[in-house]
Amino acid sequence: MESVSKLQAVSAGLCPRCREGKIFKYSVYNIRRFDEMYKHCPNCGIRYEIEPGYFWGAMFVSYMLSGGVALVAGFLIFYGLNDPGGWTYVIIICPLLVLITPVNFRLSRILWLHYVSGIAYDPAKRTEF
Repeated sequence: MESVSKLQAVSAGLCPRCREGKIFKYSVYNIRRFDEMYKHCPNCGIRYEIEPGYFWGAMFVSYMLSGGVALVAGFLIFYGLNDPGGWTYVIIICPLLVLITPVNFRLSRILWLHYVSGIAYDPAKRTEF
């Protein structure tokens, strides 16, 4: 079976240890349940929330992602619309940030798990067919 790269695992929302089990239970498009995570990896059984309140740190990642999106959107508005009034920025950027909330929430937690948790990839935990 072919190994999954870290980038592929992050983009697919897979477990950092086995890179096979899903982290989230439902699709990002399920607006009411996009935030529900498995407590343990369905494949290797590792607990995702290493300690109580572990994902508080992911809020900082989320903040950086939101800030980056707002900054890029602000530059696009500035140069694309010839520096409109302040309310134009608010009317465009605020709904944009609300719309990307499910993706931002998931991506920040996935990045936090993969790059900060200290959980190393273990090929022995992969399911062999």
